[in-house]
Amino acid sequence: QVQLVESGGGLVQPGGSLRLSCVASGRIFSIGAMGWYRQAPGKQRELVAHITSGGNTNYVDSVKGRFTISRDNAKNTVNLQMNSLKPEDTAVYYCSAMRVVRYWGQGTQVTVSS
Repeated sequence: QVQLVESGGGLVQPGGSLRLSCVASGRIFSIGAMGWYRQAPGKQRELVAHITSGGNTNYVDSVKGRFTISRDNAKNTVNLQMNSLKPEDTAVYYCSAMRVVRYWGQGTQVTVSS
């Protein structure tokens, strides 16, 4: 009922920046909170940033001051601006949206390496 498509991942050097975008389609009128999660090989998926329909945000401690989540309800998009990237930020980043159940995008790979 809800489809999420991420884009913007890639290879970047430490200290660089990337901007991830997620576009929602389908039955999107009742979507509430949206967020970005990431998962590295052998590790659990973790919440990176979260934003409510009203614009309230929260971040995992490790990205505070470096990442910014935003959403455009008119365009049905949520973005993640990632600055000052570190090698430990390397992971597959997933977009998520809550309606009746939680929906997930396919993920976009972010690799931070020198």
